[in-house]
Amino acid sequence: MIKILDMKRVSENEIFLRGLSEPDVFAPVAEIIAEVRARGDAAVLDFTEKFDGVRPASLELASEEWDSAVDSVEPEFMDILREAAENIRAYHSRQLKKGYEIREENGVILGQKLTPLARVGLYIPGGTASYPSSVLMNCIPAKLAGVGEIIMVTPPDKNGGVNACILAAAKVAGVDRIIKCGGAQAVAALAYGTESIPRADKIVGPGNVFVAEAKRQVYGAVDIDMIAGPSEILVISDEKTSPVVLAADMLSQAEHDKMATAVLITTDAKLAERTAEELERQLSELPREEIARASIENNGKIIIADSIEKAIELSNRIAPEHLELCVDDPFNYLDLIENAGSIFLGRSCPEPLGDYFAGTNHTLPTGGRARFSSPLSVDDFVKKSSYTYYTEEALNALCDKIAGFARREGLEAHARSATIRKRLKGGN
Repeated sequence: MIKILDMKRVSENEIFLRGLSEPDVFAPVAEIIAEVRARGDAAVLDFTEKFDGVRPASLELASEEWDSAVDSVEPEFMDILREAAENIRAYHSRQLKKGYEIREENGVILGQKLTPLARVGLYIPGGTASYPSSVLMNCIPAKLAGVGEIIMVTPPDKNGGVNACILAAAKVAGVDRIIKCGGAQAVAALAYGTESIPRADKIVGPGNVFVAEAKRQVYGAVDIDMIAGPSEILVISDEKTSPVVLAADMLSQAEHDKMATAVLITTDAKLAERTAEELERQLSELPREEIARASIENNGKIIIADSIEKAIELSNRIAPEHLELCVDDPFNYLDLIENAGSIFLGRSCPEPLGDYFAGTNHTLPTGGRARFSSPLSVDDFVKKSSYTYYTEEALNALCDKIAGFARREGLEAHARSATIRKRLKGGN
C-alpha cells in the first residue's frame, strides 16, 4: 500500500527518496568500454552474444530487413506514428534559431554562427519494453536541426532481429542507419568508433543503469543529452479530481520500472485515501503489476498539503520530471511553477499525451535536474561559434586597453599580441 504523509511532517528529501537503490556498475561498464576501444567490432559482438544471447552475422541492419519489418506493421499504427511525428515536428520547428551579426560604424563585426552536428548516435532500448516513441522524440529534433547522419543502436532479439515497431518509427522519423547492438558496448562504439560503427558527435536516448553509466563515462569524448534516471511523476490535485484518474496517472510512470517514482500532493485527505485504494484496485489489473507494485510500494507517496500554492512550492524544490496540475484554471498557477521537466495543465491532460502525441518532447531531466536543465530540443543538436572582425583602425584604438587588461592578469604575451601590430606599423 502506498504511504500517505502530511506535508508538515515530511522533508523534501524524503519525497523522492527511493526504497530501492541502483547497483554500482562503474567497474563493469569501464571494462566494457575499454574492451570496445581496444578490440572494436569483435568486442561489440562478444558482448552482444553474452548479454543478448545472439551473435549477429552483421552489426548493421540490412535495408531489405528494415523494409520488410516496416511492411509487417499494421497500417493503423503506421498512421498513428506519422501523425505523432507531424505533431512533434510542428512543435519543435518553432525552436529553430538563426545566428546573428552586429556591425558597428567603425567596421567591427561580431556574430554567432550555428552549425548542426555532423553525426548523432541514438540509443533505443530493448528488454522489458520497446519504445518507438523515443525514436520519434530523439530523431525528429535532430533532423530539424540539420544533423548530417543519425545512427540508431538497439539490442537485437534472440533471433538477431529488431522490433518492427521501432524500425517503423525509425523510418518515419528519418534515421539513416541501424546498428544491432545495445548496452554499454553500443555507447562505447558510438563514442570511440569501431570498424562498422562510426564515431558520433553526440549520443542521445534512454537506457538502463548500464547505458546511463556508460554515457557518463564517455562524456567528454562525445557529447550526451543527459544522465537519465528512473521515471518520475508528481501530480498536484485539489479535491475535485477523480481518484480513478489520479491512480491511473501515477501508474503510467510506475509501470516503467521498479525504480520509478509516483507522487501525489493533494489538498484533500479523503481524496488521498480514496486514491490509495484505487491504486490497489488498478494495480491488480496491470500486465506489468509486479514492476508497478514495487515502484508504488517502495517509492510512491501521497502527501497532504494545506493549499495548491504550498504544493507547488514543494514541487519546485523537488523539480520533478513530469508535473501534472489537476485543478480548475491551471494557467492561474503556471507562473508559480519554476522547476519541472514537462508540465501538464488541467484534468484532461494526462502525462502520456506528452509521451506520445502532443508534440512536446518526452526526453526530460530527472533526479531534480529540472532545476537547471531542460527537455531535449533542437538546440541540443547544434553548436554555436562566435566570430569577430576588427579593422586595423578599430584594433589600434583599443590595443593599449587590451594590453593593460592582460598585464593585470600577468600575461605579457597576451599584451604583446594586442600591441605588436601597431608597433610594427610604426616601425618600432
